[in-house]
Amino acid sequence: MGAYIIRRLLLMIPTVFGIMAVSFLITQFAPGGPVEQALANLSGQNTGALERITGSEGGDFAGQQVQGGNSSYRGSQGLPPELVERIEKQFGFDKPPLERFFSMLGNYLRFDFGESYYRDISVIDLILEKMPVSISLGLWMTLIAYGVSIPLGIAKAVRDGSRFDVWTSTIIIIGYAVPGFLVAIVLVVFFAGGSFWQFFPLRGLTSPGWENFPWWQQVLDYFWHLALPIFAMGLGAFATATLLTKNSFLDEIGKQYVVTARAKGLTENQVLYGHVFRNAMMLIIAGFPGAFIGVFFGGSLLIETIFLLDGLGLLGYLSVVNRDYPVVFATLYIFSLMGLIIGLISDLTYMWVDPRLDFESRDV
Repeated sequence: MGAYIIRRLLLMIPTVFGIMAVSFLITQFAPGGPVEQALANLSGQNTGALERITGSEGGDFAGQQVQGGNSSYRGSQGLPPELVERIEKQFGFDKPPLERFFSMLGNYLRFDFGESYYRDISVIDLILEKMPVSISLGLWMTLIAYGVSIPLGIAKAVRDGSRFDVWTSTIIIIGYAVPGFLVAIVLVVFFAGGSFWQFFPLRGLTSPGWENFPWWQQVLDYFWHLALPIFAMGLGAFATATLLTKNSFLDEIGKQYVVTARAKGLTENQVLYGHVFRNAMMLIIAGFPGAFIGVFFGGSLLIETIFLLDGLGLLGYLSVVNRDYPVVFATLYIFSLMGLIIGLISDLTYMWVDPRLDFESRDV
């Protein structure tokens, strides 16, 4: 087991390196980078923007014009070369791409992610600021989805082919087919002040003055804000986990050891929960970390936008649009690293659920 864990940890190094290298290469060819955006803002001699970007008095470059400069940046025409060089230095584009890439990796190994280009805050502080929203959505959505799906999946497996199984499957398939963002829009229209009622709030995780509420009211207010986003996000995960649970139990129920257990005179509950449950739950339990991390990092952009929740999904999208590369690469690095670690944890969870698995014999 120890050798397998070491191999997996070592494999993470080239994997993360490849992800960062490809992403960095793509940004080199993407138009509209931070330097080009700064130059476009200054092309009209906007002295306010000039002071904001260069940190100097606008008069330092006022009146200086360069006709037909040699800069490769669009928008640099008519701007002094010294100003273009200063902006390149501020954003770190005064160095060759290869040097910038390895310098970035060196900083990331020390978990030094620098500061956002456009916000006066470090990248790590910015990520920590957005985490409560993403943690709330990911954690509660996953717990509620699994809490409902596992009992329902077991009930469907036991009653396979019955009316209960048929009509619950119909509801589950419909819920899975409807996109989460469409459900979110419908919920906003009907229940969040869109066109009908306003039973639920539409912005943030808490109400104004939340810190002054009694503890029980704080809890109620917190879940009151989360009710609609979690419901909109949970339909797809709910359907997947339910059908996975049902199929896992059906597969185990048909095996020989279940027939033997019944022949020994065990009751159905003893067979189901004493023998079938542990083997059937292996896939579901092992998939829990991956399900949570998927929602936590990548599954909530549209939901955050519709319900006006400022989380990691919205942060990542706005960073890409605004070419805020420190935030883009830092979130990509953290998410990739955590995704690989969660994959390892999922494998170890398989082993914990079923000790018969032998990781030492695996190549990877």
